[in-house]
Amino acid sequence: MEMNRIDGKDRGDVTLFTLSTCIWCKKTKALLQEMAVAYRFVDVDLLDGAQREKALEELKRFNPLCSFPSLVVNNSTCIVGFDEKKIKEVLEGE
Repeated sequence: MEMNRIDGKDRGDVTLFTLSTCIWCKKTKALLQEMAVAYRFVDVDLLDGAQREKALEELKRFNPLCSFPSLVVNNSTCIVGFDEKKIKEVLEGE
């Protein structure tokens, strides 16, 4: 599955599953940019066939409901939805 990479500070393995049209997904991306965090993301709705299936399978491992945005940190913590406080807690240790 093809992931887009955003450069920034290394806060571990940070992966964001989004939809290109989702306002909360856009807010999550903006927050990560503001925090200057390095992360990978994929707009699942822009994928086709097997690529989309692979992305959804990967997402289901962390969020069985497959809701967006889903932010996965170090393949263990999954933050579902735009939760600014929790995102900062996990990524900045606040």
